Amino acid sequence: MIPGFTQPKKIFETDIIKTSSGELSITFIGHATLMISYNNTVLHVDPVSQYADYTTMPKADLILVTHEHSDHFDKDAISILRKNNSDLILTNACAPDMGTCTIMKNSDIKTIKDITIEAVPAYNIVHKRTDNTPYHPKGVGNGYVLTIADKRIYIAGDTENIPEMSNLKNIDIAFLPMNLPYTMTPEMVAEAAKRIKPQILYPYHFGNTDTSIITKLLQDESNIEVRIRKMN
Repeated sequence: MIPGFTQPKKIFETDIIKTSSGELSITFIGHATLMISYNNTVLHVDPVSQYADYTTMPKADLILVTHEHSDHFDKDAISILRKNNSDLILTNACAPDMGTCTIMKNSDIKTIKDITIEAVPAYNIVHKRTDNTPYHPKGVGNGYVLTIADKRIYIAGDTENIPEMSNLKNIDIAFLPMNLPYTMTPEMVAEAAKRIKPQILYPYHFGNTDTSIITKLLQDESNIEVRIRKMN
């Protein structure tokens, strides 16, 4: 750091989505980290200190964590964001030493602060470690479907285009991960999107993947709008 030089505050992109009960804002923090605001409720998804200075961010009314890997689960970021009345949703693997929290597993459904949260599967079938174990085993991590007013938002977590995606209905907005070897290829994302049929698709967790590929693969899907946002 140059003496006397103040690092400029990072500017994050935000999209505004109109709902039946007011505006919903989605702020794209980085990698798989998001902030969603609706009717004075602030929701942080997979907050990680690498992607934001959380001392400058709005405190959380609700925090969702998809799984225990360090690029999704950061105890320090959670500690900064938590208020006395914050609700913290974790997987079982994340829960130790986290104090009061709610553990959700695949298929659980809860309504918190007028937001319905469905925990859905997130896992690998094809991509595996050298010992042949999946990067994300079935039943360990969660994706989440959030129902906020009349909008359903699918935040997939770290997953491939698994069969259970065919069970997702009426998804307005989908966040699908797109990088190897941990999640999906653009071709896998395109296949998943054609099954889920979101009105808006946000590729995320894409690292150095060429995002123009997914745009081309879905260019003939007139009912799916692909939006590329800064998530690095």
